[in-house]
Amino acid sequence: MIVIDNEYVDLETPTGSMRTHIVRPSAPGRFPGILMFSEIFQVTSPIHRTAVQLAGHGYVVAVPEIYHEYEPKGTVFAYDQAGSDRGNALKTAKPVSAYDSDARAVLAHLAERPDCTGRLGVMGICLGGHLAFRAAMNPEVLGTVCFYATDIHKGTLGLGMKDDSMARAGEIKGELLMAWGRQDPHIPTEGRMQVLARLNEVGTKLNWHEVNGAHAFLRDEGARYDADLARSTFGLALSLFHRTLAVGAP
Repeated sequence: MIVIDNEYVDLETPTGSMRTHIVRPSAPGRFPGILMFSEIFQVTSPIHRTAVQLAGHGYVVAVPEIYHEYEPKGTVFAYDQAGSDRGNALKTAKPVSAYDSDARAVLAHLAERPDCTGRLGVMGICLGGHLAFRAAMNPEVLGTVCFYATDIHKGTLGLGMKDDSMARAGEIKGELLMAWGRQDPHIPTEGRMQVLARLNEVGTKLNWHEVNGAHAFLRDEGARYDADLARSTFGLALSLFHRTLAVGAP
């Protein structure tokens, strides 16, 4: 499907105007909506290409600039030490409540769009995986995909580094898919097992996948990219969105 991938909207949030990149099918009609959260580097070329892939399968995809309070609109950090340092510093400078209100703003925008059916999902990568996990707590979210979500097991997201994501996991009512790399040093085995135990405890509609890959295996740039793992796990994400968002959509 041909997509339109050069649009954006500036959404008002409690913490300021947030540029949100929109990638959508060019065909007429209404499509399910997906809020997609980036890594700490914001809307990089690999993140944009991932959004284009999603949109090409029949979704309106909205990718917010997660650090809009701190950086000019359009800012992208490089995949280098300086970019990593800046992204990680902002990750724990921004209050968790601001991440949550950002998610609600994008979900509300998608629901109101004339080209969206109102059936909503969320996807996130790295830090974005954690943000997607939290966004899944909104009752209108029907399906969520988290790629190697960082810091859930440690509870260190946001200002003060004391989030409540694990405590609130029972609020996730839609179907959840979590994909992890077993060789990812950021989320070791014991951390993954803590998350799995909690999700089983609260009865989450859960798909759990561990692959033999490093952190950032999905990113099609850099030495850790694994094309085969990216293909297979992205296919799992599409399957989840198909059955939770597209099938039976009005």
